[in-house]
Amino acid sequence: MASLPLLLLLAVSSLLQPPPPLAAALVFSVADYGAAGDGVRYDTAAIQAAVDACAAAGGGRVLLPAPGSYLTATVHLRSRVVLEVAPGARLLGGTRQGDYPPESRRWYVVLAENTTGAGVTGGGEINGQGGAFVVTPNEQKNIMVSWNVTGDCEGDECRPRLVGFIDSKDVRIHDITLNQPAYWCLHLVRCDNTMIHNVSIFGDFDTPNNDGIDIEDSNNTVITNCHIDTGDDAICPKSTTGPVYNLTATNCWIRTKSCAIKFGSISTFDFKKLVFDNITIVESHRGLGMQIRDGGNVSDVVFSNIKMSTRYYHPSWWGRAEPIYITTCPRHPDSKEGTISDIQFINISSVSENGVFLAGSKHGLLRNLKFKNVDLTYKRWTNYSGGLYDYRPGCQVMVKHRTGGMMLEHISGLEINNVRMRWSRGSLKGWDVDPLLFRPSTVDKLSFHDWQSLDVSR
Repeated sequence: MASLPLLLLLAVSSLLQPPPPLAAALVFSVADYGAAGDGVRYDTAAIQAAVDACAAAGGGRVLLPAPGSYLTATVHLRSRVVLEVAPGARLLGGTRQGDYPPESRRWYVVLAENTTGAGVTGGGEINGQGGAFVVTPNEQKNIMVSWNVTGDCEGDECRPRLVGFIDSKDVRIHDITLNQPAYWCLHLVRCDNTMIHNVSIFGDFDTPNNDGIDIEDSNNTVITNCHIDTGDDAICPKSTTGPVYNLTATNCWIRTKSCAIKFGSISTFDFKKLVFDNITIVESHRGLGMQIRDGGNVSDVVFSNIKMSTRYYHPSWWGRAEPIYITTCPRHPDSKEGTISDIQFINISSVSENGVFLAGSKHGLLRNLKFKNVDLTYKRWTNYSGGLYDYRPGCQVMVKHRTGGMMLEHISGLEINNVRMRWSRGSLKGWDVDPLLFRPSTVDKLSFHDWQSLDVSR
């Protein structure tokens, strides 16, 4: 594997290039096309007219001037059109099903399909009005509206996403606030060469499925200087119709009631050459996670310079406060099992209510995992019960188990170098930690160098 600085240099330098030149900074203000900006009347026609005129002129910026709240149905971006929401302005997503296209896969407030050089910027806000989709507020997990009566989508996840780029390239999303999504917030699908920079994402902490950034079947992606505070997974690569490779995320702050960085659980194709560096994770249900359930393989991944705290939340949310959660197992009994290999954890520190969970499966081993300069502190401060391992989705679901500083299953090749565990038995009933838990018959090729386990409660 290449060195970490080289990986970062190659990934970032290849993507942090200026976008292709637009037709000199042509600006099309939606006010000139009749937008009211009062947050009551729909401005969809005016916004779309400005977008289409901008595209016809060869590209430029479509400006939502401040002050103003621009209520809209789906806005369709075009190639070389950058939507610019000025500071003090906001774009409001409509809350009626009729505001969105017939197919649920195209339910976005802002949607770019088959575009080159499209983007979103401006310093203002795009707001999905997610609160309007809450049927019953619940501090454990809100009950949400579902638009599934047509059968186009299933279950309770039939809600509109906020911003989506599909089958697009040279995507630029920067200097924007994405607020209160009803479902996923920023979604890339089969995109190539994407830069996401200085984006702030705020989702309701009690709303399920309001992921921060979902990178699906998309390649050559750089995420820098982002702030993500939301209820569900924050940065989430998925492989549905193709692989995910060359993803770099750096200099980000994350808080989530689910997993801060999570691979999957949709994982039909491979993940390769991903780097996560200089990340701060605050009071999340999980820190660094992989849920490989559909036969895809993961390789060449670096997690480095990461500080985090993880804690228990209500078990209706996936997660059991693990700082690191690396798992592969079949979603269904007849599903293919993927492997996870060549993963590095470098300069990691955590304060957590549970241990590291590394679990492969019989035909989907974890191979060549390396931990270097890792400091793990275990203590309890919430009142949720421990003693469970969470394999969801699929697999064994929830399993009673003693708590381990590291729990190991189906691993071939684990290198521990300068790893320190500090743990306190605490006063909570049932709280106890074993430094290592594993079945020798499922684990081999272990290497320990400069490993410490310290009980600081004595």
